[in-house]
Amino acid sequence: MYIYINGKLVEENEAAISPFDHGFLYGLGLFETFRIYDGHPFLLDDHLERLNSGLKTLNICAEFNRSEVAEILTCLMKKNGWKNAYIRLNVSAGAGEVGLQTDPYESPNVIIFSKPLPTAGELVEKEISILNIKRNTPESDIRLKSHHFLNNFLAKREIGSNPRREGIFLTEEGFLAEGIVSNIFWVKGKTLYTPSVKTGILNGVTRQFVMKLAEKRGYEVQEGFYKPKDAESAEEIFLTNSIQEVVPVSNFQNKQMAGLEGKTVRLLHRELRKYCMTLWSRNEIV
Repeated sequence: MYIYINGKLVEENEAAISPFDHGFLYGLGLFETFRIYDGHPFLLDDHLERLNSGLKTLNICAEFNRSEVAEILTCLMKKNGWKNAYIRLNVSAGAGEVGLQTDPYESPNVIIFSKPLPTAGELVEKEISILNIKRNTPESDIRLKSHHFLNNFLAKREIGSNPRREGIFLTEEGFLAEGIVSNIFWVKGKTLYTPSVKTGILNGVTRQFVMKLAEKRGYEVQEGFYKPKDAESAEEIFLTNSIQEVVPVSNFQNKQMAGLEGKTVRLLHRELRKYCMTLWSRNEIV
């Protein structure tokens, strides 16, 4: 398998970075994960917008645009012989002296990992439950998609390796936050509910896409501070992330939910598939 690293396509076992990279030493790095559908990087503009904003926060001197990243992805996909893939675009601070640095990071390491995915299939249900471990607070004003993943790692250990299960974090105050690798939504009538970004969650790209899509299709979308009981009384619950797309929930805290029978989740999933091979940004939804 080939990966992209700092301007070159190399075999995975040939890729290397310095042990003095502050992404390794101090977790100073960001990443974006997204899917390529039949050669098209879905919502690439939105992922790059979030990445570029986070890089400014971390004082890492790098900025990415659609044309350069799309060209790299085309070359990478061709080299590996894939049309449908999982992509991780990773930017770490780069090498520096041991010790905390206040100067800008001018030579970051840019790595793009990929792995093949099958053609997008049917909806797959998951069961969800509340985690004992609480969601940690963001390191900055908003949560960045950073290398700081220990909270998620420990949560995954708690929930186990079953791919059909997902754990849901609560904040220290007991409010619903997000999944280990997902955002959570629930439906009551024509209203779609989801925790506010002010709870400290990651503002997922697919989360933002689904919210805009739902509004375009006549739903009211409400963000706020909610307790588990608010979701337990919902007609439908579903999860979103950029790889698994829209995921219906069949069981929440041992209570049966609509799962695959949910009308809203089926609508949003169908609409996502309609756009996944053409859209660069959620702002293009019609």
